Amino acid sequence: MYKFKTYQYSIALAVCLTVAGCKTPAPEAAITPTAPVPDSFGMTQTQDANNNTAALNWKDYFKDQNLVDLIDIALKNNQELNITLQEIEIAKNDIRVKKGLLLPTAGLRAGAGVEKVGRYTSQGAGDATTEIKPGVETPDPLGDFTISAYANWEVDIWKKLRNSKKAALNRYLATVEGKNFVITNLIAEVADSYYELIALDNQLDIVKQTIKLQTNALEIVKVQKQAARATELGVKKFEAEVLTSQSMEFDILQQIKETENKINFLLGRYPQEIKRTNNNNFLSLLPAAVSSGIPSQLLENRPDIKQAELELVAAKLDVKVARAEFYPSLDITAAIGVQAFKPSYLFTMPESLLYSLAGDLVAPLINRNAIKAEFASANARQLQALYNYDRTVLNAYLEVSNQLSKIDNLQKGYDLKSKQVDALNTSIDVSNDLFKSARVDYFEVLMTQRDALEAKLELVDTKKEQLNAAVHVYRDLGGGWK
Repeated sequence: MYKFKTYQYSIALAVCLTVAGCKTPAPEAAITPTAPVPDSFGMTQTQDANNNTAALNWKDYFKDQNLVDLIDIALKNNQELNITLQEIEIAKNDIRVKKGLLLPTAGLRAGAGVEKVGRYTSQGAGDATTEIKPGVETPDPLGDFTISAYANWEVDIWKKLRNSKKAALNRYLATVEGKNFVITNLIAEVADSYYELIALDNQLDIVKQTIKLQTNALEIVKVQKQAARATELGVKKFEAEVLTSQSMEFDILQQIKETENKINFLLGRYPQEIKRTNNNNFLSLLPAAVSSGIPSQLLENRPDIKQAELELVAAKLDVKVARAEFYPSLDITAAIGVQAFKPSYLFTMPESLLYSLAGDLVAPLINRNAIKAEFASANARQLQALYNYDRTVLNAYLEVSNQLSKIDNLQKGYDLKSKQVDALNTSIDVSNDLFKSARVDYFEVLMTQRDALEAKLELVDTKKEQLNAAVHVYRDLGGGWK
């Protein structure tokens, strides 16, 4: 396994758009250690290097067995994850390609041909007066049969090929971290959708209970109308409220179906019912306890940060490879085999023996615009990788900071919402009693029931957001992929 270091590339290493006299700083000068996450990272959480939520395996973090089973299926079947796994295979094969370029290429060659030259040419005249053996003239036309082995090797003088291989290795490791990042987000998305589904189940129950309550109130106002204590307006108002709630019920049923299908999509399977925990105790569910650890652990745990850093290292190596294109390259070629004009003479030694050895030293002198352009592009890609790394680290800090703050504020908001719901539940009973005794009109009863319904639905939403916030902070700290 590789040991990870966090680097901050100095902007001063900059892009050299003119190749002449361009020098990039040495590795020690070009990169300097940095700790981009401030000390306030942990917010109000306790910073403890030995207590970090991200270190927990996702099966230990999520306690609902139904949710664990769903995540397990998603990690096996999710199409996006499977696509990412193939990207890893592609990057792995690229390493093999770059490694192969470091080694000589060798092969076997076999050929056959025939040549007829003019009699009144230097070659034709020479062949006509030359005897292969005493009394045996040179054949006309002249055959050519060859069997040989050959090899070619580019000597890696300037480490161009080795740096290219290292760049491919870092990109392979980056794809591995990309896969880990996909896993982290996939787990969080399945958990989010699962809690949303349970929340919708609870909201559906609340709406059904409200419909019963409103239907009872409608029967009461109908009786009062018969007794001349209410008007047709009151009856129609109650009927409209019942119809509104019934319409809301079907809206929630549609949302449940869409959420189930969303989970099925993440699990890579066709529509089917999602097995889930009984929703009666949803409001009593407690979000998992969260410990943010210390700031440096974010850099160690977040796969996207490690991916960005590896891509930055690969981009730096690409600059070295592009610079090496300006220097001479040395190619060595060699061949050995047998060659004769007649197959029966192929293995007559040493007359049929052939061999060759050559070395070519080639350097670009003029019209180097293409090389200059590639070098400039490599420098630009290196700066892109640097900016992407800085952005990724900044985004990671902000995400964690937001989620830690959200957990605290949601808890306070949930406590107040609970008190509001309790008060409105009481006010429903009071308003019904007063309405029966004609001490309040139907409008106050309707508004009380409507406010209570909205407050209950909002309470369920707040509980769902609490659970999702615990999932998101686990994801943002870099948990889930280990």
